[in-house]
Amino acid sequence: MNFFLKVLSVFLLLYTNLAQASHDETAGAKQKLPDVSQTYTPGIGEIMVGIQIRHAKLWYAGLARNWRLAKYELDEILEGFEDAKKYQPDFKGKPIAEMIALITSDPISKLEQAIEAKDKAAFKKSFDGVSNACNACHTTYGYDFISIQRPTTLPLTNQRFN
Repeated sequence: MNFFLKVLSVFLLLYTNLAQASHDETAGAKQKLPDVSQTYTPGIGEIMVGIQIRHAKLWYAGLARNWRLAKYELDEILEGFEDAKKYQPDFKGKPIAEMIALITSDPISKLEQAIEAKDKAAFKKSFDGVSNACNACHTTYGYDFISIQRPTTLPLTNQRFN
């Protein structure tokens, strides 16, 4: 029995030391991870793809007269524009804030009014106005090969828009 207690003690001691070493290693690894929030900067393409998805979701929300979702998606688009200004203020020598102003001034205002009024016809017209403003911006700054339009299929099949 004495031998058994000695062996058990050795195993318990080894287990405790291994567990502590594993914990220390894990804790050390967590401390050594870089803070990517301070080092990662999204590119304009990444930001614009997010806006493009929101643009499509906005369309389907408006078609379904889901005005709360439409307002939410429009707000998310505006947040995307703010991110573009924050993270890419001078994109390839072009001032992003000025580029975005072409879109966010009158066309966005009309779209906001259509959503607020819950007016589907005005929504469609102003949605096209925003899309046209996006295309005008792309053309003005040499990206005319990026052409925005009304979506023709649902961007996501796992979300109901009505």
